[in-house]
Amino acid sequence: MIGYTVFGSNDHPRALEFYDKLFSDVGGKRVMDMGDLVLYGFAQGPMFGIGKPYNKQAATAGNGTMISFNAGSKEKVELIHARALSLGGTCEGKPGPRSDNFYAAYFRDLDGNKMCAFSMS
Repeated sequence: MIGYTVFGSNDHPRALEFYDKLFSDVGGKRVMDMGDLVLYGFAQGPMFGIGKPYNKQAATAGNGTMISFNAGSKEKVELIHARALSLGGTCEGKPGPRSDNFYAAYFRDLDGNKMCAFSMS
């Protein structure tokens, strides 16, 4: 089972502001702050972290790398996608059905990391 995932950032304070606001809509909050790494916790599922790369090199978005999280409902998927875009993120796929029971939206954060908010019915 996954315990946590981490994205690197080149502008740590700006990334934290983005994720503080983004995750507030789905009950996510900071649960660990170690300076260069902050982990967010949710009611269920693994933690998510944002941090400065340990090797002190520039953070880069991985090609083919994506983290997804269950937003809990179609309405929350739409809310999270709109919130991400309003905070400066970019659209990678508007909210909509992807299969019979999978509803999702895709976006990139301020550092180009790809995320998916989804709901299954």
